[in-house]
Amino acid sequence: MDNKKENFKRIAEKRTNKIIESISKLQNLTNTSFYDYTSEQVDAIFNAIQEELDKQKKIFEEDKKKEKKRFEL
Repeated sequence: MDNKKENFKRIAEKRTNKIIESISKLQNLTNTSFYDYTSEQVDAIFNAIQEELDKQKKIFEEDKKKEKKRFEL
């Protein structure tokens, strides 16, 4: 069981840091010397990211609920 926890922690940290790094790179797109964008485009980017975050969080929450629905007398 501890091995599963360690695997989760190791992989989750690696993947989370990779995601954070990728999101941080969006800042490079603010350089108006190279890029032109609208507020609608920015909203679309962040809405898409937020939708995916919400979707993934819901999967984790639903998975936890499944574990708790065990009948006992």
